[in-house]
Amino acid sequence: MDDHVKEDEQQLNKQVTRRSFLKLMGGLGLAGITMSLAGCSNSSTVEQAGGDGWLPQQYQGRGTWPAQVRGRVPIDPDNPSITRDDQKCILCGQCMEVCDNIQTVAGHYGLPLANDVICVNCGQCTLWCPTAAITERDDIQNVLQFIQDPDKHVVVQTAPATRVALGEEFGLPPGTWVVGQQVAALKRLGFNAVFDTNFTADLTIMEEATELIKRITGEINKPLPQFTSCSPGWVKFCEYFYPDLLPHMSSCKSPQQMLGALAKTYYAKSKNIKPENIISVSIMPCTAKKYEMQRPEMISSAHYWNKKGLQDVDVVLTTRELARMIKQQNIDLSKLPEENYDSMLGEGTGAAIIFGATGGVMEAAVRSAYYFITKQQPPANLLNLTPVRGLEGVKEAAVDVPGVGAVKVAVCHGLSNARQVLDAVRQGNAPWHFVEFMSCPGGCISGGGQPRSAVPPSDEIRMARINSLYQADARAVRRESHENAEVLALYQDFLQHPMSELAEELLHTKYTDRGKKIKEITV
Repeated sequence: MDDHVKEDEQQLNKQVTRRSFLKLMGGLGLAGITMSLAGCSNSSTVEQAGGDGWLPQQYQGRGTWPAQVRGRVPIDPDNPSITRDDQKCILCGQCMEVCDNIQTVAGHYGLPLANDVICVNCGQCTLWCPTAAITERDDIQNVLQFIQDPDKHVVVQTAPATRVALGEEFGLPPGTWVVGQQVAALKRLGFNAVFDTNFTADLTIMEEATELIKRITGEINKPLPQFTSCSPGWVKFCEYFYPDLLPHMSSCKSPQQMLGALAKTYYAKSKNIKPENIISVSIMPCTAKKYEMQRPEMISSAHYWNKKGLQDVDVVLTTRELARMIKQQNIDLSKLPEENYDSMLGEGTGAAIIFGATGGVMEAAVRSAYYFITKQQPPANLLNLTPVRGLEGVKEAAVDVPGVGAVKVAVCHGLSNARQVLDAVRQGNAPWHFVEFMSCPGGCISGGGQPRSAVPPSDEIRMARINSLYQADARAVRRESHENAEVLALYQDFLQHPMSELAEELLHTKYTDRGKKIKEITV
């Protein structure tokens, strides 16, 4: 017999034997034995690779074999906030879990869609994805190119929630306060000026509290309750699912966008720098900020100077991106000496610090609204408004204000909780004057761009970050937004007063009805 024929026959026998053996083992139910030996079982003697609790409870049990495909959320290739590496995706369904049940976006609209992939850009799917297949869109190289350009003056701002989470990327415990080291790292990276988003958080309160008072007194014809507008994921959610309630939304831009507009107007004029030479970067806990900066209405500096091509914020980096950028430059964050923010746009109060926690915007607004109405400092209990603190999904409080009576407020975080409040408003059952909405559970401290310290994010880590913010507020010299000296100088030298004509031009915005793009369904 020809040698080649013999080899082919032997090879065929091997295949048949292997195939027969596997079929036999499957019939005897012995396939599970090999899985157990490989560490795939959930028995008492073999632990899961990720440890107990690394996935939600409904996925803890051993699934059928072969694995069951659970699906995934759709992501537009042009999504400015998040992207997916298909090679890492295991179709585990975790992104669907959070998008459908926690954020109530996926599965809450009918098909077909009208030229849109419905996404509020919150990035919670990036925190729940166990393989990091879904991540923020990486913009580090864009920033490095700007920094290396000698003709560009690159400024950067940092959100309050980043300073209690960045340390986790360098081995520090959750909630570690690293604000001074963060500023030092940014200056070593080559930024020309480092500003604090807390400055415009205080400015937001000045504008938002003024707007609230004007609504309550009837000076402006807008409905109550007033909704906060700092969370771009929440804003887009309202534009999609509750566009009829957009008149309730405060017209104030988010602190990020306010600072971007001021960097290219107020700061540019003061430093005699051409606005087109300023690059405005922000470090945010939030992937939706990457989307927000691209909204077509966020070009107030272009209108101010009557120059096309100006964008108020040019690049947004998440906390995770900043950590990678620092590591790429071989900077050891934990060993850096503390440094301070630069002046003009760098002062913040305790009220601004707590913006990063659910309930913080509301608490900060109440402090200043009380002062604006009564001309008196708020009582001690308003500096520790415990009813709006913590991780309960919907929280309520009533604040007695002399001359006005009880001002009723509500706070909710996570968009499934937002639906409860919005449905009440839509049905005319809302007793509140002011409602704070945050897209992400826990607020910005658990934004889609924060470190993945637990998969999915845990309340223990959320509370560690939140407590760190409240402790910083408690030890702050100034704890009310109207005490911010740099904000007062801004009004005196540039804006004149809250909700002035120039303030309206630079610090306020309008919203878009996106409801026509989807057909909402009852779930």
